[in-house]
Amino acid sequence: MVNRTQQVIIASLFSVSAASWLASQVFQTGMTVMGRYDPLSVLFFVAIWTVGMAAMMFPAITPMVLLYNRMANSSGSQTTSLERPYHFRTILFVGCYLVVWSLTGLTLFLGWSAIMNGAMDILELRYLYGAVLIIAGIYQFSSLKTKCLGYCESPLSFFMRRWKSGTAGAIRMGVYHGLYCLGCCWPYFLLMVALGWMNLLWMALFAAIIFGEKIWSKGIWIARVAGVGLLLAGILVAAQVIPFSAVVENAGMEDTMTSMKS
Repeated sequence: MVNRTQQVIIASLFSVSAASWLASQVFQTGMTVMGRYDPLSVLFFVAIWTVGMAAMMFPAITPMVLLYNRMANSSGSQTTSLERPYHFRTILFVGCYLVVWSLTGLTLFLGWSAIMNGAMDILELRYLYGAVLIIAGIYQFSSLKTKCLGYCESPLSFFMRRWKSGTAGAIRMGVYHGLYCLGCCWPYFLLMVALGWMNLLWMALFAAIIFGEKIWSKGIWIARVAGVGLLLAGILVAAQVIPFSAVVENAGMEDTMTSMKS
């Protein structure tokens, strides 16, 4: 039976996710700022990236947040106050999880822009994009992917390993959960940045894959099927069977590559 607090948590996470999907639709042209290093462009990218992460990830982390709230409640002091400490810690747990993804977006923005600026004149783009797809595909079969996914799809195992009580514990576990989640999902988000797949269609596809991986007990098989698809796509792009322009989101990345060449 889902109690009132759990209902509020579920409704809050899904409401924020829905609102973030709407915001992502409005600001989905954010890839055009790739390659620009002025503070406004960087802040704009990180903001729309963080909104996108909330849209894609909040439904998938709902079981983890529910269990954290319940454990924080049972381990905390009993109080009748409406401002119960474990409610604040739950918000802090989710907030720190989201901070990890914000910093990831910043890293991808700066890192991929630097790679593109350095590779435009010395490497054919088909090899670069093919390599990105192949690396993402291979990672889906790695032991690190399996380990991180194991903690993400089993909240109890995660908390048994990482549990710390109090406010500091909420911060620490939120960061750790974000890092494990990053270990599961970074290939999808690398592709979103590298190939310009930050439109709603690709976001929805990757969100569905991530949701299936984390919610289903055999989610590793979803990851491996996705890995096979990414490997095949990478090989076909590198071999020019599929032109790299077919896998790059034309609306944003063509402008990006043009600005980098100039």
